[in-house]
Amino acid sequence: MAELFRMPAVAADAATAVLSAWQVAEGASFTKDDALVSIETDKAEVDVAAEQDGVLLKALYEAGVEIEVGDPIAVLGAVGEQPGDLDALLAGLGVSAPGAAPQAVRRDVPEEPVAPPAAAPASGGPGRGGRVFSSPLARRLAREAGLDIEALTGTGPGGRIVRRDVDAAVATLHTPAKDPTPAPAPSVSPAPAPPAAPAGTGDHEDIPHTRMRRAIARRLTESKQHTPHFYLRATCAVDELLALRQRINAVSPVRISVNDLLIKAVATAHTQVPEMNAVWQPESVRRFRTVDVSVAIATDTGLVTPVLRGIENLSVSAIATRTRACAEQARSGALHPADLEGGSITVSNLGMYGVEEFAAIINPPQAAILAIGAARDEAVVRDGAVTAAKVLGVVLSVDHRPVDGAVAARWLAAFTEAVENPVRLVV
Repeated sequence: MAELFRMPAVAADAATAVLSAWQVAEGASFTKDDALVSIETDKAEVDVAAEQDGVLLKALYEAGVEIEVGDPIAVLGAVGEQPGDLDALLAGLGVSAPGAAPQAVRRDVPEEPVAPPAAAPASGGPGRGGRVFSSPLARRLAREAGLDIEALTGTGPGGRIVRRDVDAAVATLHTPAKDPTPAPAPSVSPAPAPPAAPAGTGDHEDIPHTRMRRAIARRLTESKQHTPHFYLRATCAVDELLALRQRINAVSPVRISVNDLLIKAVATAHTQVPEMNAVWQPESVRRFRTVDVSVAIATDTGLVTPVLRGIENLSVSAIATRTRACAEQARSGALHPADLEGGSITVSNLGMYGVEEFAAIINPPQAAILAIGAARDEAVVRDGAVTAAKVLGVVLSVDHRPVDGAVAARWLAAFTEAVENPVRLVV
């Protein structure tokens, strides 16, 4: 039985999404969990999987257009079903043939035209114009090799640029070419000197904004403008936490990081202070029954925050496994829409860069974000005596609408207690 496949809601506040690439050709069969289509969001490119076996009878739009969430984008049928009269099929489903949809620019392609490099790879297709489709892995490999993705020729489905195309271009670059016989230089008059740069501008490079960078700027600006932030700071002694981590890693098949233990401490604090496990809504404060925590992960195209769900019931090793899986998916562009939605708090850790303390901006619609700095040696007073200790600075940014200061203070005290007495994290 034919049915409509609609543009999924890929972000909580998004009215449209970009149809990046079809992963199944018209008339081709697919099985449950196969990727049907790649959808581009403000945060990442995600693959939407099939919920059951079937066949793609008709794609209503070509790749590269921006579609409103909920609008039909394809007609799916049962395995072995034939499309027949497509006009009659669409009429029977209550839709007409789709009109033109606006072309959209990929998040990793500048929205303003950029001049191509002086020398393009021999395998490329410069001057072909139009939208360029490529896999996330191909884009990353092209960036690492210093190649212009728009200059390559794709051999994947629908002309999509895939890894082998990048590998071929890299091989071409590394193949020495014969030196051409230099032509005599024509006699020309000296060109006039270029006008002097305006005073104070200096030598610089303007890097056009990408879709993702614009989206990050918009969301965080809106957060600072409309979310009343307040901040609480704490310093946690982490000597026992570091010692516990060392003992766990001696026997655990999964390597545990300090961040994994801190995420577990967040879950412990949320369990003890459930008022923090909430978000603001126009007509109510929504309080969650499970602890879902976003983890900030830096990628080549920007920051993404996949959500770890139900971590109050997970062991530290399970949290470590999920966090690493999310990081790999984020950097390869393989996150799904559901991976990026939900949660009431984000954990952002810059300690690996030596940052001692920072205050982060809340990721809406969440109610808080915990900024974690680097562990450092400091002199502390214990039982009236000065001694050396490892300490960790944290800053909790909180939305004052659903959470009062006293609630946030109790939460931060519970978090600090869990960090300084870490045996509670593994029992």
